[in-house]
Amino acid sequence: MAKQKKRAVKHTNKSADRRDAETMVDRREMLGRFRNIGLIAAGLGAGGWWIVSEVRAGIHEADLTRIGNGIPAVVQVHDPHCPTCQALQREVRAAMAPFGDDELQYLVANIRQDKGRDFQRQHDVPHVTLILFDGDGERQEILSGPNRADHLEQVFRQLAQRKAQS
Repeated sequence: MAKQKKRAVKHTNKSADRRDAETMVDRREMLGRFRNIGLIAAGLGAGGWWIVSEVRAGIHEADLTRIGNGIPAVVQVHDPHCPTCQALQREVRAAMAPFGDDELQYLVANIRQDKGRDFQRQHDVPHVTLILFDGDGERQEILSGPNRADHLEQVFRQLAQRKAQS
């Protein structure tokens, strides 16, 4: 009769193994939470910077006292709740892209605010309107209604060239 090999029996401590498994899960969860917190913090940091820059740009654009500061201005009479005004604003911003800050400035007269409403009344125009001013603050042209960026860029270029010629 052949001899049978005895198998080595490995005795394990099941409660210790369970404790190690629970510890690993807790570590994984903790590392996952740290990762998520880090991602959220990074997102808030970048998002916070974007929000601050947008607020600054909005304040700068709303400063209608800049009309007549030596730089021609495009002023949009704007209702932020109006989809047509928002579409015009996108087109204007696209048309303004080739111009430097010293060539042409974009301003917004928000008719939901007192200063914007007063500006609108002073010039007797509806919203969805662009008013173009030379560097001395003299009104040059009024564009009413929606316009495409390519057309607006040509009009803005003519306005900026008037400044360069004077």
